[in-house]
Amino acid sequence: MTAPARNTPLIHSIPGPSFSHATAAAIAKVLFVSARGAGRAQIAAAFFNQLANAGLARAVFAGIRPSAHVHPEILGAMREVGVRIPLFTSLPITPELARDASWLVTLGCRDECSAAPGAQQEEWPVADPADQPLDVVRHIRDAIRARVWSLIVREGWWRFGQSPF
Repeated sequence: MTAPARNTPLIHSIPGPSFSHATAAAIAKVLFVSARGAGRAQIAAAFFNQLANAGLARAVFAGIRPSAHVHPEILGAMREVGVRIPLFTSLPITPELARDASWLVTLGCRDECSAAPGAQQEEWPVADPADQPLDVVRHIRDAIRARVWSLIVREGWWRFGQSPF
């Protein structure tokens, strides 16, 4: 099996139903962006796609200066809560990726990213988990999950009967 091309939306999304252009008009696209796209944005997109109703909204992630690897401490912390993070890193935020986003959520990089004109924008001042001890990464993971759940509830995108806590 060959890997998808690097410029397809599937590369940016976390496992779950794929985000296609045919359903893009009906499904809100939430774009999570962090400085390197190797931690916070991936955590947020993974939780979002696990918790949100995929028929209403999907998340993708990007980095301003994408890292060449996903931080191993992130992979471990997410495995602990049963969430799989892909091993690939994000692509840079581009106008094409941001074009049809309904939401742009920046994680510690608002000053560097405003690439989604017309999208609702929100900054989540979350510490960078890179090279942090596992207990710090767990705290960051849980803070991001709480913010993701709050966004899902606020926008009405939850899966009925499901709670992250």
